[in-house]
Amino acid sequence: MRKTKLILGIVLVGIIAAAYFNYPKLNLISGYASKNMASSVFIANRDADDITLNDNDMPLIKLADTEVSDENKSAKAKVYGLMPRTAVYKEGIGAVLTNKEYAKHNFDIVPNRFIVKDTLPFPYGNNGVVDTVLENVAYDKLEVAFENAFKDIEQKTRSLLVVHKNQIIGERYIRGFTKNTKILGWSMTKSILSTLYGILEYQDKIDMEYKPFSGEISMKNPKTNITLNHLLRMQSGLEWDENYFKISDVTRMLFLDSDMTLSQRNKRIIAMPTEIWNYSSGTTNLLSGILREQFSSHQEYLDFPYKELIDKIGMNSMLLETDLSGNYILSSYGWATTRDWAKFGLLYLNKGDWNGKRIFSESWSDYVAKPTINSNGTYGAHFWLNAEGRYEDIPRDLYSVNGFQGQRIFIIPSKDLVVVRTGLKEQTDEQFNTLLKEIIASIR
Repeated sequence: MRKTKLILGIVLVGIIAAAYFNYPKLNLISGYASKNMASSVFIANRDADDITLNDNDMPLIKLADTEVSDENKSAKAKVYGLMPRTAVYKEGIGAVLTNKEYAKHNFDIVPNRFIVKDTLPFPYGNNGVVDTVLENVAYDKLEVAFENAFKDIEQKTRSLLVVHKNQIIGERYIRGFTKNTKILGWSMTKSILSTLYGILEYQDKIDMEYKPFSGEISMKNPKTNITLNHLLRMQSGLEWDENYFKISDVTRMLFLDSDMTLSQRNKRIIAMPTEIWNYSSGTTNLLSGILREQFSSHQEYLDFPYKELIDKIGMNSMLLETDLSGNYILSSYGWATTRDWAKFGLLYLNKGDWNGKRIFSESWSDYVAKPTINSNGTYGAHFWLNAEGRYEDIPRDLYSVNGFQGQRIFIIPSKDLVVVRTGLKEQTDEQFNTLLKEIIASIR
């Protein structure tokens, strides 16, 4: 009996110690757990137990106990009974984390969708795929690449899709995932944001040299020199800490802020534009706020991505989530099927032409793939690059759409190739290099 009490005492002390040392993080832990649960259940239609066992089985996040309410379309999480957070799903705009200001916000305005009758096969529609064997593809070699991508369970690959000459030549999913499963792109959504600016530029409604701070602060303030180009290239010089393992600018923004467009906007400038390159999710959400300012109404802002991009190219599964203030969280929260993510890559492979319709100028794809000063050839305009040979065996013209936990859309113009990989674990550069090398080897 005494031994049992001792063991229970040790366990209790351990729990108290863990809670004490991590207490400041509990808000973020329960916020992440509830938000990820609500979005995964009500957007992707996945099972809550599977999300607990897999998606939320992460350091610290797995400490949270999460409950789902189908009736309220919400998820509530707490850690050791402390710091409860609730995320509520709203049709059309995704799941929002509630806070003390939640009751002040209006969720009645939602995006209109512009979905046309589906009569064409992939990629220009969703009416099946073209059943054609390409003579220049060695399908046996391609099968090896797929086997290697899925055989190691520790890689946690969920889907892999390869498109060559606008046709799917390989596609596979783990159990529980299909071509209809919506997958969170995380920072792949940043490239959606960039594309929206490319569309506005093509429509002659904005210029990349536009200075968004010039009208709101003293002209002597160096922030007035910041242009859209600087922001898209993450070289504005604005202060930002992109650290997901502590309480930082990015974690406060994603799990505490009601208006995520203000987090970067209110930061001081620590270097002149182009002097430093600093990856910042706050910059992307600042750009989302600037995008909203280009429209005369909130409704127009909400409709724009779907009307001019998403539904226009048939990415009908996609949903962009908003914050409590109705701003798109384009740094992180875009959902779509693997096939629809592939369509986005194909839009760039085809330089903005979509089955005869021009979405953005041909030069825009060159612009986003141009290396940014001080990024060591790894970053363009909200796209990642291979200009300096990050993937040593892969053509240097590769550029990609990257997200947390190894979400990727690889675009390789010289090989007429788009590769989409989604998963639950980040891959090393060497692992991605091997995957792409094996895929490319199958194309003669």
